[in-house]
Amino acid sequence: MSDIMKKIFAIAMISGMGLGLAACETAEGFGQDVEDAGEAIQEEAE
Repeated sequence: MSDIMKKIFAIAMISGMGLGLAACETAEGFGQDVEDAGEAIQEEAE
């Protein structure tokens, strides 16, 4: 594999990992928002 291909592959892998981490943070934040909304509804019901 040429040096250019190795560099492109490395950049693609790093970018993919970065996007994966960003997606995990987004999903975790969304889950927390849903949990907070559920708790608010539960408190109003009581």
